[in-house]
Amino acid sequence: MLRRTLESRDAQTRQLQDAVTNVEKHFGELCQIFAAYVRKTARLRDKADLLVNEINMYASTETPNLKQGLKNFADEFAKLQDYRQAEVERLEAKVVEPLKAYGAIVKLKRAEAELHIASTDVTRTTRHLEETIDNFEKQKIKDIKNVFSEFITIEMLFHGKALEVYTAAYQNIQKIDEDEDLEVFRNSLYPLDYPSRLDIVKANSKSPLQRSLSAKGVSGTGQVSTCRLRKDQHVEDEEDDEADFTEEEN
Repeated sequence: MLRRTLESRDAQTRQLQDAVTNVEKHFGELCQIFAAYVRKTARLRDKADLLVNEINMYASTETPNLKQGLKNFADEFAKLQDYRQAEVERLEAKVVEPLKAYGAIVKLKRAEAELHIASTDVTRTTRHLEETIDNFEKQKIKDIKNVFSEFITIEMLFHGKALEVYTAAYQNIQKIDEDEDLEVFRNSLYPLDYPSRLDIVKANSKSPLQRSLSAKGVSGTGQVSTCRLRKDQHVEDEEDDEADFTEEEN
């Protein structure tokens, strides 16, 4: 009977030790990888901040519509980095720290297992080991569920906000008036006393009737001037003839 009880206690002790060792190994790996994930996210936030600064610097050199569109995009992108910062802080508190805390839990459970082995009260030790193993397994499942639930919730919250921000940023870029900015650029190539390309385009876009009327107006003006010139020339010729006739009489 005692031998069977000892065997049962030893089996339970090994089971607890194996469970503790397994958690120590895999929770430790998960903790390191999640911590690296958080660091990468923080570095991505830092790179995004640099990108925002460069976009603003470039925008200040551009034509009005492009300048405004880029600045609006930069504002939205900067807002996204605030959400990313919140993501980093939540992941650190809700995911990394609970996994890191399992280092202390593992040490405690391993110490408990060693105490059970050293105990002389085999029957009592066996019952206590059963409770310890059961509680450890229950708490492990609950904690891992909480960790992954928090991770998913945090990521869903960030990406939901990211979708809203990127939608607004996309709309700001699409609102950039290419034709208007192109006209501003073209006008900058000519002195102020030259007609703008917009005026030239408007002139070329007149209907055939408008161009015909304009041409007739110019032609009519030329005909009046020609008639007046011919009339003046005729008067001068008559005066010259009268003068020649007078000289002959004399």
